[in-house]
Amino acid sequence: MLRRLHFVLLGAAVLVACLQVEPPPAPPVVASRAELGSAAYQKVCARCHQQGADGAPVTGRAADWAQRSRLWQAVLAEHARRGYLGMPAQAGGELSDQEVQAAAEYMLAITHPGLPPD
Repeated sequence: MLRRLHFVLLGAAVLVACLQVEPPPAPPVVASRAELGSAAYQKVCARCHQQGADGAPVTGRAADWAQRSRLWQAVLAEHARRGYLGMPAQAGGELSDQEVQAAAEYMLAITHPGLPPD
């Protein structure tokens, strides 16, 4: 009888051990669009657009962007992707298309906070 109880308890312990499942891994952390844009801007764009180097319009100074930012995000991002005037394409190859787009959105939001998105 005791031996039978021992096997039942051992079997129950094995069953409980088998039922313990590890939780699924946490989903990867994805930066928000604004965080991605800010990071891309700080990484590359700020070199020229923070101080207006080589005639670049200064981020946050609406007058510098008067003829550019009204073209909306799509055109600004396209200029950044392909190059425009003295600005190298893809920030000199340092940014992905997604980072370029996010940086353009970020810069436009800083310069014209009330401007609706595309």
